[in-house]
Amino acid sequence: MHLLRFQCADYRNIEHCDIRFSPGVNLLAGENAQGKTNALECIYTFARGKSFRGTSDENLVRFGQKGFYSEIAFSSCGREQTLSYRYWQGERQRCCNRAVEKKLSSFLGRFRAVLFYPEHLNLVKGGPAERRSFLNVAVSQCYPVYLSLYATYGKLLEQRNRMLCDLQHGLPADREVLEAFSYRLAHTAAQIHGCRSSYVGQLCRFVPDIHRDLSGGREEFSLSYRNEVPADTPDLTAAYEKLFTGDLHREACAGMTLHGVHRDDLELTINGISARSYGSQGQQRSAVLSLKLGEGEVARDITGEYPVFLFDDVFSELDEKRRSYILGDVGERQLIITACRREEMTAHADPHVIVVQDGRFSES
Repeated sequence: MHLLRFQCADYRNIEHCDIRFSPGVNLLAGENAQGKTNALECIYTFARGKSFRGTSDENLVRFGQKGFYSEIAFSSCGREQTLSYRYWQGERQRCCNRAVEKKLSSFLGRFRAVLFYPEHLNLVKGGPAERRSFLNVAVSQCYPVYLSLYATYGKLLEQRNRMLCDLQHGLPADREVLEAFSYRLAHTAAQIHGCRSSYVGQLCRFVPDIHRDLSGGREEFSLSYRNEVPADTPDLTAAYEKLFTGDLHREACAGMTLHGVHRDDLELTINGISARSYGSQGQQRSAVLSLKLGEGEVARDITGEYPVFLFDDVFSELDEKRRSYILGDVGERQLIITACRREEMTAHADPHVIVVQDGRFSES
């Protein structure tokens, strides 16, 4: 998969841009606060469905304007496609190949991208929610049905928690209805568990070797899926039913659901010790890079082609060996990288350079 063209208007500080990308390595070069990250953010919206900075659409509109427009053209499996997104005075319109898509789930999964952003260090040093978010985004790009599964789980969990909260405060709640929600939650949790467990298993085929190469053979990186229900459990649904129905008294006292896939985590270790607790910042950064590169390998394994790699300011804190590893054998991958200085990349690659200044983009 290759991104061919990106257009947008009135997005953050970008009044208008029309960028064409090359296969291989592309560099968005410019000083800080010029619009490099804004472009990656807008591109990645087509893969994730929303800003990776957690910003609402109304806050993405350029100052003084009433909306923004963005569009990408990309090739996938030998076919060129377009996706567009328009936000105008609170109204949203998504189009695929010029046809309007009503559902977000129908829009996503067509364009796939892997993003590395400096704040992704929290994937290692942050709490379980950061690692669950990584899993949710990565799995949904390979299995679009996962999005609707997780959305269903969230709605059921919210309703079940509301009933448990009523019980906590002495309000009446229908136990049969609560039990019905527990069974539906168990069925959805089992499917999510299956998707996540399978995905982590595939990551484990690639990530340790990638990290070993990144570290020059000095570090062994491993990951495992932490869950209340073992992955080899014969009947996952039955196991979750037991969890959700066997602890109602304690959950009613707490006013919330104490079990389920919303509490899962990834355990990450370097040389057998916790990467979160004991890893240096350099080790943690390499661990995140290994996970992101592994995410791309799994996507290629499942879909038959690499996603587009979007690396924001990834090279500023990497040594020469790690820079060389990422840029040295690009192969079929397309990389779009931001950097303040061209020298960070040109020693290792001959990129297609796009200069960014005050929200304007020009080929060098």
